[in-house]
Amino acid sequence: MKIESIRLKNFRMFRDVTIDKLPNCCFFVGANGTGKTSLFDLFGFLRDALTYNVKQSLAKRRGFNEVVSRETVGPIELELTFRNLQATSSLVSYLLIIDLIENRPVVKREVLKYWPKQDHLEPQPIIDFSLGTGKIIHNENTQQLTSPDILALRGIGQFQHFEIASELYHFIENWHISDIQLSEARKINQATGYDEHLSRNGNNLALFAQRMHNHYPKQYQEIMHQMAYRLPSISSVEPITTEEGRIFLNFHHSTFKQPFQSMQVSDGTLQLFAHLLQLYDPNPHPLLCVEEPEKLFYPHLLRELAEEFSLYAMKSEQVFVSTQSPDFLNGAQLNEIFWIPQQNGYSQIHRANDSELLQNLVNDGELPGALWKQRLLEDANLP
Repeated sequence: MKIESIRLKNFRMFRDVTIDKLPNCCFFVGANGTGKTSLFDLFGFLRDALTYNVKQSLAKRRGFNEVVSRETVGPIELELTFRNLQATSSLVSYLLIIDLIENRPVVKREVLKYWPKQDHLEPQPIIDFSLGTGKIIHNENTQQLTSPDILALRGIGQFQHFEIASELYHFIENWHISDIQLSEARKINQATGYDEHLSRNGNNLALFAQRMHNHYPKQYQEIMHQMAYRLPSISSVEPITTEEGRIFLNFHHSTFKQPFQSMQVSDGTLQLFAHLLQLYDPNPHPLLCVEEPEKLFYPHLLRELAEEFSLYAMKSEQVFVSTQSPDFLNGAQLNEIFWIPQQNGYSQIHRANDSELLQNLVNDGELPGALWKQRLLEDANLP
């Protein structure tokens, strides 16, 4: 599946926003405090609500009143439309409405529906629940959840019989929000356990690099090729296991015989290695969200890094990236760029490609990053 459209109402900084026809690779640009982090938190919020329940997902974010838009009383409405790439159906829509009742967060409405064919006008319901009670397709009996803050999708999605619900459940479950923390990435890992992916904060960097090195040598060699191309002084990165069962990374420098460990290499070098491990993951996430990956990079590396994210998305995966860097934005296509401004204290989302002015400038050879730097995204006549 891939996300086709998003509608947010009363969710954090988004009072009432809809974005549709989302491409596989999306670059979200905006000034500090305009709502990029709020948008990305949508995906973490839904995944947490599915994994646990709505109450815990809200508590993780300091409660309902911190998630609902300022000076509104709710409810929070989240609606996502997905295109099913396996052709089980054309489109799938999931609506989640959350409110407070007697000061307790509840699922006021949860609806999952699908369009059997592309030209089918009327959607077919799969799940329709309200306050923990509702119906499931092909079952006329009313069903009761154990609590009104539990998502019906959580239970139904674990049964293969409900194919579309199961596909959506596993799609959301495998979303990944990346926020690499270099202090965590520099840690020496224990050579125990099995990590299928790089963690959110990168604290398993050495362990995951060892797995890639040992089990996916072709992908790892490509990572080394990309590292050497961008940082010619780095000839290779080698995971080393000590006799005590610990793993650390040796960064081999072309000038020196003795390698550098991860504690000794620059922040930019370590950050680049972490991002490349994510982008060449042999089992990529169906949705990868990365906030401001341009941090700590030398400007001339950024355009090609953005192009790497676009190539990742071409594998039929979807990637959302936020940025404030004109150099990074130069590696994006205009139809991939979304500008997030604020109006009356609430965030809006505009597609850069909807502006005829921006289209004409890019067709004349202007780079998107230059347009952003000149504040033309803000001045463009966007709807």
